[in-house]
Amino acid sequence: MMLKVENINCFYGRTQVLRDFSLFAEAGQVLCVMGRNGAGKTTALKSIMGLVRPRGGRVTIGGTDIAPLQAEEAPRHGIGYVPQGRRLFSELSVADNIEIGLMARGSGRQVRESVLDFFPVLRERLSQRAGTLSGGEQQMLAIARALCLEPSVLLLDEPTEGLMPAMIARIRDVVLVLKNRGVAVILVEQRVEAVLQIADRVLFVENGRSRETLKADELRKSPEMLARYLGVGA
Repeated sequence: MMLKVENINCFYGRTQVLRDFSLFAEAGQVLCVMGRNGAGKTTALKSIMGLVRPRGGRVTIGGTDIAPLQAEEAPRHGIGYVPQGRRLFSELSVADNIEIGLMARGSGRQVRESVLDFFPVLRERLSQRAGTLSGGEQQMLAIARALCLEPSVLLLDEPTEGLMPAMIARIRDVVLVLKNRGVAVILVEQRVEAVLQIADRVLFVENGRSRETLKADELRKSPEMLARYLGVGA
């Protein structure tokens, strides 16, 4: 299933953050969204989820325009979202957080077990309060909760931020499994080395505008793009 964002404009109050912004994500592909801090990457994900309402333009999944809908409708259309900072219910247990994810689309025990297969360590922590998990375990739980939707599109905002290499590798492996299962993944990420390992395409965002989109292989041959949009080398 394809997700398309077409020429949207988003504001916080009177301040415009996205300007005629567009992207598309295809089934079985990873689109990485990159740009400097404040470029509008997180706002782009929030606009897809209906957390920031676009003014004009369209956000469609499978041809259905979801931009006019309330935020709670996005998960029902098969869009999973892992926000920056995880946003877990820290006072609830791991099991309760997973249950909340299952409730969004009425998923059952089979989905729960499938999700826990991705992150076996969470099976050992089901009764533990989410807020007492390590940073890496909390990120696993945030992703697990999103996977309870059985999403056709998964949005990940800085999933490797602050994590140790072993945790980053685990998250990368999960993304690759989802990709092979036909999930469209939109990944906001600053770690160039992580992006080039798993992305099919990279979209650069600058001052709220979607700029150039390159295949990952092309980006490896064009490190000047990284310098231009991120201020770093490959």
